[in-house]
This record gives sequence, structure tokens and C-alpha cells, in this order.
Amino acid sequence: MEVAGKAAVVTGGGTGVGRATALALARLGCSVLVNYSRSKDDAEKTAAAVSALGVKGIAVRADVAQDDDCRQMIETAVREFGRLDVLVNNAGVTSFIKHDDLEAVSLDDWQRILSVNVIGAFQCARAARGALEASGNGEIVNVSSVAGVAGTGSSIPYCASKAALNNLTVTLARVFAPKVRVNAIAPGFIETRWLRQGLGDNYEEAKKQREARMLLPHVLQPEDVASSILGVITGSDLLTGQVIVLDSGMLISNFSPR
Repeated sequence: MEVAGKAAVVTGGGTGVGRATALALARLGCSVLVNYSRSKDDAEKTAAAVSALGVKGIAVRADVAQDDDCRQMIETAVREFGRLDVLVNNAGVTSFIKHDDLEAVSLDDWQRILSVNVIGAFQCARAARGALEASGNGEIVNVSSVAGVAGTGSSIPYCASKAALNNLTVTLARVFAPKVRVNAIAPGFIETRWLRQGLGDNYEEAKKQREARMLLPHVLQPEDVASSILGVITGSDLLTGQVIVLDSGMLISNFSPR
């Protein structure tokens, strides 16, 4: 897809991967709705940075776990931009719970994580379907995680939610074809404020351990993930239903001859 002159919605777009993706799209001439649920100041700053690149940027609050919010957000994008061509489902939440501490996992953890990470992505895609089909060349990219591939991550509910998102990517690709393509990027360890806050004092050690296991010994930056998202969007129009792992070779490192 050629994104110049097109319009996109990026959920969770105020910080981290979402911000990097919004700015990357804007640099290529794409207007962007920057969604947020709590980080209003960050989202407004990102939207202003998008606008400073010569395209339209707006910040819109919506809780993707709420269907009405998703529908209103998409309606706002179409009204403000006159079209919608790209949806990046980046919004996500987790709980940081050791996998063997089963009793620490509450029903609230399950409901909150699944509601945002899986149901939210579904609801946004459903709300955007008509506008993306009308585009004639629509694209959805879901931001998943290696947690959904290998079952390693911040908590068991988070891993399960990303595995479900990977499956959702495939099923929606079938449903939305041929007018809209649906793919996912599954990043590994990303150096973000979100992860720093979640891991706290354990962050630096966790980062060091991950890098020691990688074939390419560098953890991801938000811009690395944004670059891969843009690669999917602007690359071949024959790519759909794929989950692309981006992890510096961490998942295959056990098979390295080194």
C-alpha cells in the first residue's frame, strides 16, 4: 500500500510502539488518529507531532474494551479524515505475575487482559470493517507478542491473550479478504516505559538476560517494531493472515550452532 494521502487509526498510540508507528505513518504522508485510554497528555503530544509532519493528527480517547467506544472512535476517524485505510491494533495491557504463582492470577486479571488484548482488537476491526473495505486496499496490523508463540512473558493470561490474538489475525484475514489484509507483528523484549515500570528493579537484569539469549544481541526499540509494522503495510499486497516474529532471533537461539 502507498500510504501517502491515506488515513490510519493507531490504538494505544500515545506512547512506545504506538507513538513510533503513528510518527512513521505520518512521515510517509498518512493522517493518524492517535487513540488513548489514560495517557491523554502523551496522546495529544503525539498527535501534535503527527500534525507537525504536514498531515492531520488527532487524539481520541476510547477504551477498546468497550464496543461503543470503538465504534465512536472509528466514526470520528472517518468524519475527520474522510476515509480510513489502516488500523493498527496496538493497545494492550498485562499483569506481571510469575507463571508458577497460579494463585496470584485473579479473574479480574483474565477479564481485563482478554478484554483489551483480544476483544478490543476484534471490536476495533469490526467497527472499522466498512471503512476499510470502502478504501479498496485496507490493512489491519495487530501488535501481538512472542508471548503468544512461545508462552513466555509477563503472565499466563498475557501469553494466552496474545496466542488468541494470533489466531484472531488468521480468522479475520479470511473474513476480510479480499478487500482488507490482516496481519500481526509479534515482538520480543521491547525497551519501553511500559516494560520498565512493569519489571521495576528487575528490568536491567531481565534485559541483560534476554540479550544474552539473542542471536542478534540487542533488545527492540519501539522504532524497530514500527518499522516492521510499516513494512507490512507498505510491502506486498499479497501478504495476509501472517504472524511475523520480531525478536532478534531469541526464539530460535536454542538451536544456534554457537
